[in-house]
Amino acid sequence: MKKSTIVIGLDAGEPRLIEEWMAGGHLPNLSKIVEAGTYSRLDNTVNYCGQPTDYSTTEPLWATFNTGCRPDTLGYWDTAAYNPDNYGIICDVVESGYDYKEFAPFYALGKDYKVAVLDVPVTTLSDDINGPQILGWGGHYPYTVSASHPPELFCQITEKYGKNPVLHNDNGLWWNPEYVEWVENACKESIEGHSAIAREMLKQDNWDLFLMVFGETHTIGHDVYNYSQDDHAVYNHLTNNGTRQEDPVLNTYKRVDAAIGEILAEAPKNANVVCFSAHGMAGNFTDLLSMAVLPELLYRLHYGKAALAPGKVGTDPGPIITKPIRNSWPGEIWSQIHEPNPIKKLFRTWTHKKFLRGKKHGLLSPYSLLDEPIEQEVAMGWMPGMWYSPLWPEMKAFALPAFTNGHIRINLKGRERDGVVEPSAYFALCDEIIDLLYDLVDARTGKKIVKQAVKTRTTPLDDNPKLPDADIVVIWQEPMTDVVDSSKLGRIGPLTHCRAGGHKGQGFVAAKGPDIPRGIDLPGGEAVDLAPTILDLMNVEIPEHLDGKSLLKKIRSSAPSV
Repeated sequence: MKKSTIVIGLDAGEPRLIEEWMAGGHLPNLSKIVEAGTYSRLDNTVNYCGQPTDYSTTEPLWATFNTGCRPDTLGYWDTAAYNPDNYGIICDVVESGYDYKEFAPFYALGKDYKVAVLDVPVTTLSDDINGPQILGWGGHYPYTVSASHPPELFCQITEKYGKNPVLHNDNGLWWNPEYVEWVENACKESIEGHSAIAREMLKQDNWDLFLMVFGETHTIGHDVYNYSQDDHAVYNHLTNNGTRQEDPVLNTYKRVDAAIGEILAEAPKNANVVCFSAHGMAGNFTDLLSMAVLPELLYRLHYGKAALAPGKVGTDPGPIITKPIRNSWPGEIWSQIHEPNPIKKLFRTWTHKKFLRGKKHGLLSPYSLLDEPIEQEVAMGWMPGMWYSPLWPEMKAFALPAFTNGHIRINLKGRERDGVVEPSAYFALCDEIIDLLYDLVDARTGKKIVKQAVKTRTTPLDDNPKLPDADIVVIWQEPMTDVVDSSKLGRIGPLTHCRAGGHKGQGFVAAKGPDIPRGIDLPGGEAVDLAPTILDLMNVEIPEHLDGKSLLKKIRSSAPSV
């Protein structure tokens, strides 16, 4: 017998905050689901060479949710792809998602099941879905096309509810108060649109599966987490030591919670309901390290000199940068390129970016004489790690562009076009770099900043296309820092903090319904388990190729007998 199942995702919804705000009475509709059913955290991992490793990269985790398969099964590890034949990077906010050619979305169930889909990230339209599909109306850079099935539906929705204000626009600066105000209001409008579209879709039929995702929790967490939580380094500065009256992140979660209530009011009363996040959000302790510090470390390792923000180990690092002066984060970092001449350094720090030109230390300038960012010419060219890319062919190892974990590529002979490292020296160099990484400390606290550094290959020239591009993956340690000390390579920083929020590997699942026992915890779940759990709720046979396991089986095995 088919079961009506309503599944609502909160993209990058942070379980710590959700639990705190449910306890405080701020999220009544999520609380009702938990009280009537079950709640648990999800804790994501991935295996590199058989070594379990924390995993929080958002796009692959969405592909994992959509397929029930881990990144090593999919061969999809990141939105940025590296080409060893030319040292090039390919990344596109629409085309760089998983293609679903080998593994289809789990909810592509054919004509026998009525399924409706709204704004699921990193997915694709499918001919095997019997119902309406709307993708890319809203969301935080969803890595999918803005399209629908049937094709005319997207235009109809846009004409009725307007163009989503957040889509591809949520890339402002945490130090810009006008943007902070705009992004909260834009998320409010987006949430209202999602609620209205979802309710209209629910009224059209009694769906076997209705699946939608709120992307606004992702946007607001990335952009203004530092106005909300005191674990962020600049929270006290932005909130006048915590006295800010309004919390934009809490306000957004409250609006999403209210929308969930509106949507469930239109759902069948006996439906099973699942709310979830595939991963979470915290103070951004990863991006600055992966995007700027790691590339600079590898530059210093190879050339024996500093290019970016050198300092003296053992000295007071000075205050955190709380008043950035440029209207872009890349501009902030570029202004900190090493310049020993104090007059030139002053010029670089305060001059308008259009006068910053040429190459320094062999790095690719992000700005030309025409004030044009290089991202118009180079994929991910705004990212500091890409400024070192002209030097990659001669370096022993370099940092690939990455948002969360650090990604290191060995410039290997027989694999890279201009490889300089012999395969026989591959593992020795990996070990040297890993030792260097474990030596790094936060210059403000003296604490280690690397939680784990893992190799991804058992043989240097393994050509398995499903392996990640990185040879070494670096998992950073909380809390966040802006200045890093290496006993061998010196100090880097202080550097201006990047996006306010960064991803964590923990998500959550809350569920209620006639097939979900009340008050039973779900032990040991991950995002990969959500697809088989939803199929189990629907009484659909779970495909053998899924890596995840139904969490319902764990509930049933632990449920008390009556």
